[in-house]
Amino acid sequence: MSQLNVETVEGLQRGFDAYNRGDFDTAVENFHPEAELAPAGSQPMIRGIGAIRAWMEPDAFESQVVEPLEFRVAGNKVLVRHRTKIHGAGSGIEAEFVNWSVWTYNKTGLVTRFEIYLPNQEEEAHEAAGLSLRPGRWARLGRRAGRWSRRAQRDLR
Repeated sequence: MSQLNVETVEGLQRGFDAYNRGDFDTAVENFHPEAELAPAGSQPMIRGIGAIRAWMEPDAFESQVVEPLEFRVAGNKVLVRHRTKIHGAGSGIEAEFVNWSVWTYNKTGLVTRFEIYLPNQEEEAHEAAGLSLRPGRWARLGRRAGRWSRRAQRDLR
């Protein structure tokens, strides 16, 4: 990994750490003033660092922790696979899931856009980052004598 990529990933990790401790000012310090956030689902785009900072404030959740599991750098974009843990403010309901985000940087190293993808949108997240899905273990091991095993064929469905 190049030094620039290492610095980019380290900066993202610092942002996640700041977000997790509720330090939202630090979490957005590496954002361009006109950055855009594309939330998961069909939520409307959020534009501008102030609006993104406000979006980070807890409302329905008493706590929300995002733990990065993997970073993949592709040019000026970074795909992040992360585990999100939430705790409902009024309901006390807890949930944990793995989802995706794609971060886009400008030439000066500021975040200009980040997109959040639901757990079932892995393919879309990879496409948005300009990456293809790597074949899983079954795809590498399931091929025998020029034909796919029944298990591999079933897994492809």
